[in-house]
Amino acid sequence: MTTLQEAYLTFKNARLVDLTHQITESSPHFPALPALEKKDVFTLKDGFHVQQFTVVGQYGTHIDAPIHFVAGGKWLDELPLEDLFLPLYVIDKSAAVAENPNYQLTKEDILAFEQKHGQIEKDSFVAFRSDWSKRWPNQDAIRNLDENGNQQTPGWSHEALEFLIHQRSVKAVGHETLDTDSGQEAAANGGALRQEYYLLEQGIYQLEVLAHLDQVPATGSFITIAYPHWEKATGSPVRAIAYVTEN
Repeated sequence: MTTLQEAYLTFKNARLVDLTHQITESSPHFPALPALEKKDVFTLKDGFHVQQFTVVGQYGTHIDAPIHFVAGGKWLDELPLEDLFLPLYVIDKSAAVAENPNYQLTKEDILAFEQKHGQIEKDSFVAFRSDWSKRWPNQDAIRNLDENGNQQTPGWSHEALEFLIHQRSVKAVGHETLDTDSGQEAAANGGALRQEYYLLEQGIYQLEVLAHLDQVPATGSFITIAYPHWEKATGSPVRAIAYVTEN
């Protein structure tokens, strides 16, 4: 049996990849939400430096709890701690997104991934790599609006989410865009984010606006997710880190 000390040494020797964007007052975000505000409450002239941050939960690289969309869903403080340290799978569809910004990751994409890398294990985290994060920190490039004001952005298909949640029993998913749904699908549904609602309705969480997935292999890594211990929060900016063991 592996001891905690042995596990620690393994992770200590792993390559770390920061999966989060640094957030500022000008960070790209959903336009209906206010930007981060930061001010000094005390400075070193007062003997110590204290800052005040005013920020919405869904800002920068962030976690969405089920209650974010679903009445009666779990709050952040109700998510089990063991669900914040998970095996990480990265499905790379960046080439397809480069050709079609509204690309939706499909069930067939997942099956093709498994054909090459093996079946996605239960209780894991699956990330959709689109390389959309390389557009950061340009708000216009991240939203990528067309002439009608609709986002042209990639997203998850319903069949893919349904398969991962009910056939592979994943704990969470993540992506690099502001939304779960593709821009085209959201526009077709009058702006409603049906896939985001569906995902959260199943009782799992998601991470949005992930970064640096291009630095993480398809399999063999682990993700850790940390955020303040808020009471009754629907979401929060996070620090997500991938531990990559080099073969």
